[in-house]
Parts: sequence; C-alpha cells; structure tokens
Amino acid sequence: MSASGAGSPAGSPTFGASAIRTPANAVTFLRLIAGLVMFGLVWAMGPGWGMAVAWLVLASTDGLDGFVARRQGVTRSGAFLDPLADKVLVLGVLAALVARGEVWWVPVALIALREVWMSLYRVRVAGSGVSVPARASAKVKTLVQDIAVGLGLLPVIGSHHETVVNAAVWFAAALTLWTGLQYLADARRLAHGAYGGSGAS
Repeated sequence: MSASGAGSPAGSPTFGASAIRTPANAVTFLRLIAGLVMFGLVWAMGPGWGMAVAWLVLASTDGLDGFVARRQGVTRSGAFLDPLADKVLVLGVLAALVARGEVWWVPVALIALREVWMSLYRVRVAGSGVSVPARASAKVKTLVQDIAVGLGLLPVIGSHHETVVNAAVWFAAALTLWTGLQYLADARRLAHGAYGGSGAS
C-alpha cells in the first residue's frame, strides 16, 4: 500500500494501532540517533553557534513524527517512542552540558527523575492497554526545555550569560516537576477508571 493510502477508503489510516514499521516510527528513530550524535558532539566540542543552530533544527522536528502519525495512523509503539525521543534529546544534551560544567547538575537531575518516572509509568499502564492523555502543559514543558538547552548551547554572550542559562534550566526543571504532579493526579484518576486516551509526554 502506498504512503498516500491508495486503495483504502478515504480518510482511513494506512497503519493499524499495533503497527511498528511505520514512517512515523522511522522519523522517531532518526531523531533518537540524532540525539545521540548531538550528545557526543556537545560533550566533545562544547557550546557554540554551530551547536545552537543544530539544536534549533533538531528541536524543530519535535512534531514531525506526530504529524506523520496523524496522517497515516497513530500506533501504540509511536505513542511510546515519540515522547521517548523528546526525552533522549533533551536529557542527552543537558547531561553533556553538565559533564562540561556548563550547567548545574541538580536541576538536570530533577528533570531526569521526572522524565524517567513518566516513561516507566507509561510502560506499566501500557501493559493494561491504557495510556495517560497528553496535557497541553506537557507541550509547553517540552518547549521550555528546548529553549533552556538552546540557551546552554549558545556561546558566552555578556557577563550574565551563565546566570540566564541556569535560570532557564531551573525554570524548565520547575515546570517539568509541575507537569509530573499533574500526571500523578491523572494517574490516580486513571486507577479508578476515570478515562483512557492517547499518550503523554
């Protein structure tokens, strides 16, 4: 069947919910690989204009796999892999910046703990065929994280550069923890059968 879905009823998805080998998952996989490459480059070379531009391009692909999935059919594997790619991108580059002493490890550790908890929770509930509905605040959280990383990758600009970068990372950590608390409340409602829906980030 072609990517355009020729031969299928108009508006019907090209891939079913259980599909794994899909164009959307291929995009997600490429984003994961790019995130690992970005981690290595930042760790080896540090911040700079080239790194900042590369991050801008990479972060702008955030919704690409989701866009493809909505056109060809949302899958359970994609609902898990898409937010995982976002987490790998952000945490990988932040870890590299911590290793180079560019940002403090405490807010990055807080972000990592929340993201790992959310991923483990989603794996657990997925075993029951349920996923936590995504919140709009999670999209804002991801955007703020991307901005914080981008600021950390810029070369030093002025005497207050370090202060601005650390403030941005702390703000991202606070927002990340806040959305985690929101999902914890959602999880409690979910445990009582309040709802089921599409994936969370």
